[in-house]
Amino acid sequence: MHIEVKMPDVGLDEVEVIEILVKLNEEVQIEQGLISVEGEKSSMEIPSPISGIVKEIKVKVGDKVVTDSMIMIFKTSDTESNNQKKVDVNVSKIESPTIDTIINTENNIVHATPSVRRLARDLNIDLNHIIGSGRKNRILKNDIELYTKSILNHSKKPQVEKIKINNLQKVIGNNLHNNWVNIPHVTQFDEVNITTLEEFRKNYNYEEFKKDNNYNNITILVFIIKAVSHALLKFPIFNSSLSIDKKTIILKKYVNIGIAVEIENGLLVPVLKNVNKKNIINISSELILLSNKARKNRLNKLDTQDSCFTISNLGGIGGYWFTPIINAPEVAILGVSQAIIKPTWNGSNFIPSLILPLSLSYDHRVINGADAARFISFLKKLLSDIRLLVM
Repeated sequence: MHIEVKMPDVGLDEVEVIEILVKLNEEVQIEQGLISVEGEKSSMEIPSPISGIVKEIKVKVGDKVVTDSMIMIFKTSDTESNNQKKVDVNVSKIESPTIDTIINTENNIVHATPSVRRLARDLNIDLNHIIGSGRKNRILKNDIELYTKSILNHSKKPQVEKIKINNLQKVIGNNLHNNWVNIPHVTQFDEVNITTLEEFRKNYNYEEFKKDNNYNNITILVFIIKAVSHALLKFPIFNSSLSIDKKTIILKKYVNIGIAVEIENGLLVPVLKNVNKKNIINISSELILLSNKARKNRLNKLDTQDSCFTISNLGGIGGYWFTPIINAPEVAILGVSQAIIKPTWNGSNFIPSLILPLSLSYDHRVINGADAARFISFLKKLLSDIRLLVM
Protein backbone atom coordinates (compact mmCIF):
# COMPACT_ATOMS: atom_id res chain seq x y z
CA MET A 1 0.00 0.00 0.00
CA HIS A 2 1.22 3.53 -0.81
CA ILE A 3 0.76 6.17 1.86
CA GLU A 4 1.28 9.91 1.62
CA VAL A 5 3.45 11.48 4.29
CA LYS A 6 2.61 15.14 4.86
CA MET A 7 4.20 18.02 6.70
CA PRO A 8 2.99 18.14 10.30
CA ASP A 9 2.09 21.30 12.16
CA VAL A 10 5.32 22.68 13.64
CA GLY A 11 3.82 25.93 14.88
CA LEU A 12 5.19 28.03 12.01
CA ASP A 13 3.39 29.35 8.94
CA GLU A 14 6.12 28.37 6.51
CA VAL A 15 9.53 26.67 6.73
CA GLU A 16 12.31 25.95 4.25
CA VAL A 17 13.63 22.48 3.46
CA ILE A 18 17.37 22.55 4.16
CA GLU A 19 18.27 18.86 4.02
CA ILE A 20 16.82 15.57 2.73
CA LEU A 21 17.74 12.85 5.20
CA VAL A 22 16.57 9.75 3.27
CA LYS A 23 16.93 8.35 -0.23
CA LEU A 24 14.59 6.69 -2.71
CA ASN A 25 13.88 3.02 -1.92
CA GLU A 26 15.39 3.42 1.53
CA GLU A 27 13.65 1.49 4.29
CA VAL A 28 12.68 3.94 7.01
CA GLN A 29 11.70 3.23 10.59
CA ILE A 30 9.11 5.16 12.54
CA GLU A 31 10.52 8.33 14.17
CA GLN A 32 13.47 8.31 11.78
CA GLY A 33 14.31 11.78 10.41
CA LEU A 34 12.97 12.45 6.90
CA ILE A 35 13.86 16.09 6.24
CA SER A 36 15.31 19.06 8.06
CA VAL A 37 13.50 22.38 7.86
CA GLU A 38 14.35 25.88 9.00
CA GLY A 39 12.20 28.75 10.18
CA GLU A 40 13.27 32.26 11.10
CA LYS A 41 15.14 31.37 14.29
CA SER A 42 15.34 27.63 14.45
CA SER A 43 15.70 24.43 12.49
CA MET A 44 14.24 20.99 13.14
CA GLU A 45 14.03 17.45 11.88
CA ILE A 46 10.71 16.09 10.72
CA PRO A 47 10.44 12.47 11.90
CA SER A 48 8.67 9.73 10.00
CA PRO A 49 5.25 8.91 11.49
CA ILE A 50 5.36 5.39 10.00
CA SER A 51 7.71 2.66 8.89
CA GLY A 52 8.01 1.87 5.22
CA ILE A 53 9.99 2.24 2.01
CA VAL A 54 10.49 5.64 0.38
CA LYS A 55 8.98 5.49 -3.11
CA GLU A 56 8.79 9.20 -3.94
CA ILE A 57 10.33 12.35 -2.50
CA LYS A 58 8.07 15.31 -3.20
CA VAL A 59 10.33 18.09 -1.90
CA LYS A 60 13.86 19.28 -2.54
CA VAL A 61 16.32 21.48 -0.72
CA GLY A 62 15.19 25.09 -0.86
CA ASP A 63 11.47 24.34 -1.13
CA LYS A 64 9.05 26.22 1.12
CA VAL A 65 6.55 23.93 2.87
CA VAL A 66 3.56 24.48 5.12
CA THR A 67 1.39 22.25 7.23
CA ASP A 68 -0.09 19.40 5.16
CA SER A 69 2.37 19.88 2.28
CA MET A 70 3.13 16.47 0.84
CA ILE A 71 6.66 15.40 1.71
CA MET A 72 6.97 11.83 0.51
CA ILE A 73 5.11 8.70 -0.52
CA PHE A 74 5.86 5.49 1.36
CA LYS A 75 5.13 1.91 0.47
CA THR A 76 4.03 -0.19 3.41
CA SER A 77 2.81 -3.73 3.89
CA ASP A 78 -0.89 -4.34 4.55
CA THR A 79 -0.10 -5.48 8.08
CA GLU A 80 1.76 -2.27 8.85
CA SER A 81 -0.97 -0.20 7.23
CA ASN A 82 -3.63 -1.68 9.49
CA ASN A 83 -1.57 -0.77 12.49
CA GLN A 84 -1.01 2.87 11.43
CA LYS A 85 -3.67 5.54 11.41
CA LYS A 86 -3.88 7.93 8.54
CA VAL A 87 -4.40 10.87 10.86
CA ASP A 88 -1.04 10.14 12.46
CA VAL A 89 0.59 10.17 9.05
CA ASN A 90 -0.90 13.32 7.66
CA VAL A 91 -1.91 15.83 10.27
CA SER A 92 -0.54 14.86 13.63
CA LYS A 93 0.92 17.93 15.25
CA ILE A 94 4.43 17.80 16.60
CA GLU A 95 3.79 19.05 20.07
CA SER A 96 7.45 19.31 21.01
CA PRO A 97 9.47 19.15 17.82
CA THR A 98 13.15 18.41 18.03
CA ILE A 99 14.24 21.98 17.40
CA ASP A 100 17.80 22.93 16.58
CA THR A 101 18.15 26.52 17.67
CA ILE A 102 21.04 28.41 16.11
CA ILE A 103 23.74 28.59 18.77
CA ASN A 104 26.25 31.40 19.11
CA THR A 105 29.33 30.18 20.97
CA GLU A 106 32.14 32.68 21.46
CA ASN A 107 30.80 34.69 18.51
CA ASN A 108 30.90 31.57 16.26
CA ILE A 109 27.44 30.88 14.82
CA VAL A 110 26.82 27.16 14.29
CA HIS A 111 24.06 25.95 11.96
CA ALA A 112 23.30 22.24 12.23
CA THR A 113 20.32 19.93 12.41
CA PRO A 114 19.58 17.80 15.50
CA SER A 115 20.82 14.63 13.80
CA VAL A 116 24.10 16.32 12.94
CA ARG A 117 24.47 17.57 16.51
CA ARG A 118 23.78 14.08 17.86
CA LEU A 119 26.38 12.62 15.52
CA ALA A 120 28.90 15.23 16.61
CA ARG A 121 28.23 14.47 20.27
CA ASP A 122 28.63 10.73 19.65
CA LEU A 123 31.98 11.35 17.95
CA ASN A 124 33.07 13.93 20.52
CA ILE A 125 33.49 16.58 17.83
CA ASP A 126 33.24 20.32 18.49
CA LEU A 127 31.10 21.79 15.72
CA ASN A 128 32.86 25.13 16.14
CA HIS A 129 35.87 23.54 14.41
CA ILE A 130 33.93 22.62 11.26
CA ILE A 131 33.05 24.87 8.34
CA GLY A 132 29.70 23.81 6.91
CA SER A 133 29.22 23.20 3.20
CA GLY A 134 25.44 23.62 3.26
CA ARG A 135 23.39 26.73 2.71
CA LYS A 136 24.23 29.52 5.16
CA ASN A 137 27.33 27.50 6.11
CA ARG A 138 25.13 24.79 7.58
CA ILE A 139 27.06 21.78 8.82
CA LEU A 140 25.98 18.56 7.10
CA LYS A 141 26.70 14.94 7.98
CA ASN A 142 29.16 14.80 5.11
CA ASP A 143 31.10 17.69 6.67
CA ILE A 144 31.50 15.69 9.87
CA GLU A 145 32.66 12.63 7.92
CA LEU A 146 35.27 14.67 6.04
CA TYR A 147 36.42 16.32 9.27
CA THR A 148 36.78 12.92 10.94
CA LYS A 149 38.84 11.58 8.03
CA SER A 150 41.12 14.62 8.09
CA ILE A 151 41.71 14.17 11.82
CA LEU A 152 42.59 10.50 11.30
CA ASN A 153 44.94 11.29 8.42
CA HIS A 154 46.59 14.06 10.41
CA SER A 155 47.13 11.76 13.35
CA LYS A 156 49.04 9.29 11.17
CA LYS A 157 52.61 10.55 11.24
CA PRO A 158 54.49 10.01 7.95
CA GLN A 159 57.35 7.57 8.22
CA VAL A 160 60.80 9.08 7.82
CA GLU A 161 64.36 7.89 8.10
CA LYS A 162 67.18 10.10 9.33
CA ILE A 163 70.65 9.62 7.86
CA LYS A 164 73.59 11.29 9.51
CA ILE A 165 75.82 13.31 7.18
CA ASN A 166 79.29 11.79 7.15
CA ASN A 167 82.53 13.77 7.33
CA LEU A 168 83.20 13.51 3.58
CA GLN A 169 79.73 14.86 2.78
CA LYS A 170 80.27 17.74 5.21
CA VAL A 171 83.55 18.70 3.54
CA ILE A 172 82.09 18.43 0.02
CA GLY A 173 78.95 20.30 1.03
CA ASN A 174 80.88 23.16 2.64
CA ASN A 175 83.17 23.49 -0.38
CA LEU A 176 80.27 23.51 -2.84
CA HIS A 177 78.38 26.05 -0.77
CA ASN A 178 81.38 28.37 -0.52
CA ASN A 179 82.10 28.06 -4.24
CA TRP A 180 78.48 28.76 -5.19
CA VAL A 181 78.24 31.76 -2.87
CA ASN A 182 81.61 33.33 -3.70
CA ILE A 183 81.89 32.68 -7.45
CA PRO A 184 79.53 34.40 -9.93
CA HIS A 185 78.58 31.37 -12.02
CA VAL A 186 77.43 31.54 -15.62
CA THR A 187 76.74 28.34 -17.58
CA GLN A 188 77.07 27.98 -21.34
CA PHE A 189 75.00 25.10 -22.78
CA ASP A 190 75.73 23.44 -26.10
CA GLU A 191 75.73 20.06 -27.84
CA VAL A 192 78.09 18.30 -30.20
CA ASN A 193 77.65 15.65 -32.85
CA ILE A 194 79.90 12.74 -31.84
CA THR A 195 78.59 10.20 -34.34
CA THR A 196 81.96 9.84 -36.13
CA LEU A 197 83.88 9.78 -32.85
CA GLU A 198 81.67 7.03 -31.45
CA GLU A 199 82.05 4.91 -34.58
CA PHE A 200 85.84 5.24 -34.36
CA ARG A 201 85.83 4.45 -30.62
CA LYS A 202 83.71 1.32 -30.99
CA ASN A 203 85.75 0.01 -33.93
CA TYR A 204 89.02 0.64 -32.11
CA ASN A 205 87.81 -1.10 -28.94
CA TYR A 206 86.54 -4.05 -30.96
CA GLU A 207 89.84 -4.57 -32.74
CA GLU A 208 91.86 -4.25 -29.52
CA PHE A 209 89.58 -6.65 -27.66
CA LYS A 210 90.15 -9.28 -30.36
CA LYS A 211 93.86 -9.04 -29.60
CA ASP A 212 93.52 -9.09 -25.81
CA ASN A 213 90.47 -10.26 -23.84
CA ASN A 214 91.68 -8.25 -20.83
CA TYR A 215 91.63 -5.01 -22.79
CA ASN A 216 89.80 -2.11 -21.08
CA ASN A 217 87.55 -0.14 -23.41
CA ILE A 218 88.36 3.50 -24.06
CA THR A 219 85.37 5.65 -23.14
CA ILE A 220 84.04 8.87 -24.68
CA LEU A 221 85.23 10.68 -21.53
CA VAL A 222 88.86 10.01 -22.44
CA PHE A 223 88.45 11.83 -25.78
CA ILE A 224 86.71 14.70 -23.99
CA ILE A 225 89.63 14.98 -21.54
CA LYS A 226 92.09 15.15 -24.41
CA ALA A 227 89.96 17.73 -26.25
CA VAL A 228 89.75 19.87 -23.11
CA SER A 229 93.55 19.82 -22.77
CA HIS A 230 93.83 21.24 -26.30
CA ALA A 231 91.23 23.90 -25.48
CA LEU A 232 93.04 24.93 -22.30
CA LEU A 233 96.20 25.55 -24.31
CA LYS A 234 94.34 27.53 -26.97
CA PHE A 235 92.36 29.55 -24.39
CA PRO A 236 94.75 29.99 -21.43
CA ILE A 237 92.28 32.16 -19.50
CA PHE A 238 90.40 28.91 -18.72
CA ASN A 239 93.63 27.47 -17.31
CA SER A 240 93.94 30.12 -14.62
CA SER A 241 92.92 31.09 -11.11
CA LEU A 242 92.16 34.31 -9.28
CA SER A 243 94.54 35.52 -6.60
CA ILE A 244 93.40 35.67 -2.99
CA ASP A 245 93.18 39.47 -3.08
CA LYS A 246 91.16 39.20 -6.34
CA LYS A 247 93.57 41.60 -8.07
CA THR A 248 95.59 39.17 -10.19
CA ILE A 249 94.82 36.38 -12.65
CA ILE A 250 97.32 33.54 -12.38
CA LEU A 251 97.89 31.73 -15.71
CA LYS A 252 99.15 28.15 -15.34
CA LYS A 253 101.75 26.64 -17.61
CA TYR A 254 100.69 23.05 -16.98
CA VAL A 255 97.51 21.17 -17.86
CA ASN A 256 96.06 19.06 -15.03
CA ILE A 257 92.43 17.96 -15.28
CA GLY A 258 90.28 16.78 -12.35
CA ILE A 259 87.63 14.14 -12.97
CA ALA A 260 84.69 13.93 -10.57
CA VAL A 261 84.25 10.29 -9.49
CA GLU A 262 81.16 9.11 -7.64
CA ILE A 263 81.85 6.98 -4.58
CA GLU A 264 79.58 5.68 -1.85
CA ASN A 265 78.01 8.65 -0.02
CA GLY A 266 80.13 11.22 -1.79
CA LEU A 267 82.30 12.48 -4.59
CA LEU A 268 86.07 12.59 -5.09
CA VAL A 269 88.07 14.42 -7.77
CA PRO A 270 91.34 12.67 -8.71
CA VAL A 271 93.59 14.73 -10.96
CA LEU A 272 95.18 13.61 -14.24
CA LYS A 273 98.56 15.36 -14.52
CA ASN A 274 100.10 16.87 -17.68
CA VAL A 275 97.27 15.65 -19.90
CA ASN A 276 98.53 17.67 -22.86
CA LYS A 277 101.66 15.49 -22.98
CA LYS A 278 99.80 12.15 -23.01
CA ASN A 279 98.02 10.27 -25.76
CA ILE A 280 94.52 8.77 -25.62
CA ILE A 281 95.74 5.32 -24.48
CA ASN A 282 97.85 6.78 -21.66
CA ILE A 283 95.00 8.98 -20.45
CA SER A 284 92.59 6.02 -20.49
CA SER A 285 94.93 3.84 -18.41
CA GLU A 286 95.57 6.60 -15.87
CA LEU A 287 91.86 7.42 -15.61
CA ILE A 288 90.99 3.77 -14.86
CA LEU A 289 93.74 3.60 -12.23
CA LEU A 290 92.70 6.79 -10.42
CA SER A 291 88.97 5.97 -10.60
CA ASN A 292 89.56 2.57 -9.01
CA LYS A 293 91.71 4.14 -6.28
CA ALA A 294 88.96 6.69 -5.59
CA ARG A 295 86.24 4.04 -5.28
CA LYS A 296 88.46 2.02 -2.92
CA ASN A 297 89.27 5.16 -0.93
CA ARG A 298 92.99 4.80 -1.68
CA LEU A 299 93.75 8.19 -3.20
CA ASN A 300 96.72 9.99 -1.69
CA LYS A 301 97.18 13.73 -1.35
CA LEU A 302 99.12 14.05 -4.60
CA ASP A 303 96.30 12.35 -6.52
CA THR A 304 93.90 15.21 -5.73
CA GLN A 305 96.15 18.29 -5.92
CA ASP A 306 96.92 20.99 -8.51
CA SER A 307 93.89 20.63 -10.76
CA CYS A 308 93.49 23.33 -13.42
CA PHE A 309 90.03 22.40 -14.73
CA THR A 310 87.39 19.85 -13.73
CA ILE A 311 85.08 17.61 -15.76
CA SER A 312 81.86 16.27 -14.20
CA ASN A 313 80.54 13.36 -16.25
CA LEU A 314 76.93 12.22 -15.78
CA GLY A 315 76.76 10.42 -19.11
CA GLY A 316 76.48 7.00 -17.53
CA ILE A 317 73.51 8.04 -15.41
CA GLY A 318 71.25 10.10 -17.66
CA GLY A 319 69.77 13.54 -17.93
CA TYR A 320 70.62 16.38 -20.26
CA TRP A 321 72.08 19.80 -19.40
CA PHE A 322 72.88 20.80 -15.81
CA THR A 323 74.81 23.52 -13.97
CA PRO A 324 78.06 22.15 -12.51
CA ILE A 325 79.60 24.12 -9.62
CA ILE A 326 83.12 25.44 -10.15
CA ASN A 327 85.84 23.85 -8.04
CA ALA A 328 87.79 26.84 -6.65
CA PRO A 329 90.45 28.08 -7.25
CA GLU A 330 89.66 26.91 -10.77
CA VAL A 331 87.66 29.27 -12.97
CA ALA A 332 85.65 26.77 -15.05
CA ILE A 333 84.14 23.29 -15.07
CA LEU A 334 82.65 21.18 -17.87
CA GLY A 335 79.51 19.12 -17.32
CA VAL A 336 78.98 16.13 -19.64
CA SER A 337 75.55 14.50 -19.95
CA GLN A 338 74.21 11.41 -21.68
CA ALA A 339 74.48 11.33 -25.47
CA ILE A 340 71.23 10.66 -27.32
CA ILE A 341 70.20 10.05 -30.94
CA LYS A 342 68.67 13.15 -32.57
CA PRO A 343 67.88 14.06 -36.19
CA THR A 344 70.37 16.46 -37.80
CA TRP A 345 70.12 18.25 -41.14
CA ASN A 346 72.91 17.46 -43.62
CA GLY A 347 71.75 19.93 -46.27
CA SER A 348 69.28 17.65 -47.98
CA ASN A 349 67.98 15.17 -45.38
CA PHE A 350 67.58 14.62 -41.67
CA ILE A 351 69.85 11.84 -40.47
CA PRO A 352 70.10 10.17 -37.05
CA SER A 353 73.13 11.46 -35.13
CA LEU A 354 74.59 10.88 -31.68
CA ILE A 355 74.41 14.21 -29.85
CA LEU A 356 76.36 14.93 -26.67
CA PRO A 357 75.12 17.72 -24.32
CA LEU A 358 77.79 19.93 -22.75
CA SER A 359 77.42 22.42 -19.87
CA LEU A 360 80.30 24.84 -19.28
CA SER A 361 80.18 26.83 -16.03
CA TYR A 362 82.69 29.68 -15.70
CA ASP A 363 83.71 32.40 -13.23
CA HIS A 364 82.37 35.62 -14.76
CA ARG A 365 84.96 37.68 -12.88
CA VAL A 366 87.66 36.09 -15.03
CA ILE A 367 85.94 34.80 -18.17
CA ASN A 368 83.48 36.67 -20.36
CA GLY A 369 80.64 35.14 -22.34
CA ALA A 370 82.36 35.48 -25.71
CA ASP A 371 85.40 33.52 -24.53
CA ALA A 372 83.12 30.82 -23.12
CA ALA A 373 81.30 30.52 -26.45
CA ARG A 374 84.64 30.24 -28.31
CA PHE A 375 85.95 27.64 -25.86
CA ILE A 376 82.94 25.35 -26.17
CA SER A 377 82.82 25.83 -29.97
CA PHE A 378 86.45 24.71 -30.15
CA LEU A 379 85.61 21.63 -28.07
CA LYS A 380 82.79 20.80 -30.45
CA LYS A 381 85.13 21.11 -33.42
CA LEU A 382 87.64 18.68 -31.90
CA LEU A 383 85.05 16.13 -30.78
CA SER A 384 83.14 16.16 -34.06
CA ASP A 385 86.30 15.36 -36.05
CA ILE A 386 88.64 12.95 -34.25
CA ARG A 387 91.50 13.75 -36.67
CA LEU A 388 91.92 17.22 -35.16
CA LEU A 389 92.97 15.70 -31.81
CA VAL A 390 96.26 14.53 -33.32
CA MET A 391 97.12 17.86 -34.94
